[in-house]
Formats: sequence, structure tokens, C-alpha cells
Amino acid sequence: MRPAAASHDVSDPQVLVVCLCAQWCGVCRDYDRVFTLVRERFPGMRFVWVDVEDQADLLDPIEVENFPTLLIAHATEPRFFGPLTPQPAMLERIVRERSTHHDPALAQRADLRALVVRLRAAG
Repeated sequence: MRPAAASHDVSDPQVLVVCLCAQWCGVCRDYDRVFTLVRERFPGMRFVWVDVEDQADLLDPIEVENFPTLLIAHATEPRFFGPLTPQPAMLERIVRERSTHHDPALAQRADLRALVVRLRAAG
């Protein structure tokens, strides 16, 4: 992977990147290392790991069926939500592109907006 360039998306503290996984999932356990590696490339963003079973009350009513699933938000606006192949380059590209991309359909999803608010409040 190339080093993160100094740009708006690298230092924007309003960006939240959430990996929704499960401890029992081998792919998720392996992906933790990838998630940590990419987190280091975006030091100003907030990266959060959520275990969908241990923190099910935080996610309700959202169901996660594929792992890993990624949620990216700017402030309280969801910008990406979906499963992702567990590759560092793919995660870096999605974070870089979607952290600054407005998606009208996702922005209107009250369930995702509420999840982002709960995640920010959870610290």
C-alpha cells in the first residue's frame, strides 16, 4: 500500500470508520490486523471495532449478515455501509473515497444515522 497522502480525509476528526465483525469469525479475527494497519494511515479519523454479538444492543435494529461490514460516516451522516473484502488496499481505498463522498440514499437512512449517533456517544 502507498502511504497516506496529506489531505482533508487523513486529518478530518469528523470521520468515523466502524468495522462490524464477530469474534467467532476467523476472517474477522484476521481482519483486525488489517483494520489496525489502515487506522495508522488515517491518524485524524476515529476507527472503531464493534463485535456484533457482544454489542448487539448498540446495533439494534441493524442486522449484519456478512463479515467484515464497514460503516463510514462524516459527523452523523452515513457515507458507506456494506460488506468489504478483507484486503488492506480495498479498505484504504474505500476510506479515502467514501469519507468525502455524500451518498443521498445512505444519508436518509434513519437507522444508520441513529447508529452513528450511538457510536459517537459510546466513546
